[in-house]
Amino acid sequence: MRDWTGKRYWLIGASEGLGRALAMKMSEAGAELVLSGRRQEPLQALASELPGNAQVQTVDVADQSSVDEAIKAIGEIDGLVFLAGVYWPMDAKEWDLDHGVAMADVNFTGQFRVLGQVVPAMVARGTGHIVLTASLSAFRGLPGAIGYSASKAGILALAESMRCDLRRTGVAVQVVNPGFIRTRLTEKNDFNMPFLMEPEEAAAQMFAHMNSRAFKRSFPRLFSLVVRASQLMPDWLYFRIFG
Repeated sequence: MRDWTGKRYWLIGASEGLGRALAMKMSEAGAELVLSGRRQEPLQALASELPGNAQVQTVDVADQSSVDEAIKAIGEIDGLVFLAGVYWPMDAKEWDLDHGVAMADVNFTGQFRVLGQVVPAMVARGTGHIVLTASLSAFRGLPGAIGYSASKAGILALAESMRCDLRRTGVAVQVVNPGFIRTRLTEKNDFNMPFLMEPEEAAAQMFAHMNSRAFKRSFPRLFSLVVRASQLMPDWLYFRIFG
């Protein structure tokens, strides 16, 4: 169990959904939070509801100058939780260039803009905590999810590489792979979403993982076992079933 009292964590993507629910849990545990997203109003509203100290700092992770300004304004942090992401269902037969690039830029490249400055500072101090948010869609490319599935697979690989490289630096790296969560993003889906979770339920799973020493947690558990089992399928079988 981590001691959260007085620890300063930067939550990127805290405006709503999983990020908002997680902010509540972390604040209740005693963490001091820096709440970030692109819109000031929902962040201010959340900050006023939290039981602990919270600072609001808007940031657009797709804009390097915005990231630079945010990092300068925030100063030293003990931990970073990256939850920002965008999503549009997209089939390769109906390619949407703008949406595809946005998913790659916000969901994946945006993490490099932030981590490229946060991680070196933590390594220099010999302490820190990085938590990345991938997805069950990271394990294999899913139909109708180009852009999103690819960006989340990149996050999972990024987290694995960081965990390898930072093992003896004092900087802990963790990743979570959630399934479907009821949010503004999943409202775009027109198909049945098995094991759909409420944000508060997903936040409880994520916070429990952050209190552990484990690297990776995939949830909900039963759905994650089904998805991860697909990695064991030969390609011809996987594409016949999912394609």
